[in-house]
Amino acid sequence: MNRNGSSVLHNRSFLRLWIARIFSTSAFQMLSVAIGWQMYALTDSAFQLGLVGLAQFLPMLLLTLPAGQTADRYDRRTIVYLCQLMESVVVLLLVLGSMQGWLGSLHLLIAAAILGACRTFEGPASAALVPDIVDREQLPKAAAWSASAMQTAMIVGPSLGGVLVVWGTAAAYIASLGALLVSTVLIFFVKTVHFVKKLDAVNMDTFLSGLRFVFARKIILGTISLDLFAVLLGGATALLPIFAEDILKTGSLGLGLLRSAPAVGAIVVSLILTRYSVERAIGKTLFASLVVFALATILFGVSHSFWLSLFALFLIGASDVVSVVIRSTLVQVNTPQEMQGRVNAVNSLFIGTSNQLGEFESGTMAGLVGAVPATVIGGLGTLVISFIWMYWLFPVLRTQKTYTAEKG
Repeated sequence: MNRNGSSVLHNRSFLRLWIARIFSTSAFQMLSVAIGWQMYALTDSAFQLGLVGLAQFLPMLLLTLPAGQTADRYDRRTIVYLCQLMESVVVLLLVLGSMQGWLGSLHLLIAAAILGACRTFEGPASAALVPDIVDREQLPKAAAWSASAMQTAMIVGPSLGGVLVVWGTAAAYIASLGALLVSTVLIFFVKTVHFVKKLDAVNMDTFLSGLRFVFARKIILGTISLDLFAVLLGGATALLPIFAEDILKTGSLGLGLLRSAPAVGAIVVSLILTRYSVERAIGKTLFASLVVFALATILFGVSHSFWLSLFALFLIGASDVVSVVIRSTLVQVNTPQEMQGRVNAVNSLFIGTSNQLGEFESGTMAGLVGAVPATVIGGLGTLVISFIWMYWLFPVLRTQKTYTAEKG
């Protein structure tokens, strides 16, 4: 653990980016609560809940590689700025549709797809902004602070969204719109100092260079693919409306608390990591965090106590953020500046697959066997995947000690 203090927040552009991420991620979390709640209210279908995740994932699958190219060829700050403006327009339409009563399940799926497309371009550009703003030796601390911003938003967003939908989904959409506009203004004033514009001709070779880079480095490939499959199987958050309504019987306010519980655990750990960054036994720490994640998922699945469920979700968030910080630091430290966009795009695809496609998998499984069995099966699957990756497919992960991967 590194006990040295960090001055990364003294960098005004990073501070603006950090605050902007809190607002933009809070907006997205409020949207997730509102869209999920409205979809379930309209359809009473776990499968339709899963389709929301699929609608967000498909644009990501199709647009990730072009998004990486864009982030390496054009100003990353401008890309984030324009994406958030487009997201604001979509949310404005959700506000109008909810207030005027014409919003249906198809409209929600279309909105989710457009938001997914915007965030596909925003994600790699936003992630690649960090090395553009801070020095390389500050990246581990910057990653921890970035994780704390994300998790702060995942506390504020779901909780506020759960409260606001009591007064109607339009209220949650209006709050999301306001948060997005604040984020957009902050991003506008971010200044980059290290950006290297990539002007190579766009062809199939450069188009696939990010994928080749990731697949050529076992540490990066093993880490992000482990997260992909483990979180894909263990992602129970898409089922939280079902747990809140039918199992724990807590209503929309309870849904907001359940959605924020993982973020509470995550922000506690991420704030610790901003002071005591993980710099030794990287692989073992990653493996331990995934075991805790899997066991906590199983505990949540079998729990019929609201407080025990909150505790299990707290553990899920606390363990997951360790993986997030390790993965993002590995990617940024071992990626050349001019390839940050393309490599972060591949990383975003893995993350998006585990989150959005994981929601579809959870919803489909819950529709077949029920929410409780689906969650328990997912936790067990995460445990199995973790052992396969660490002891069979990528055993080098267990012995990885630092963030610097081997050459080649």
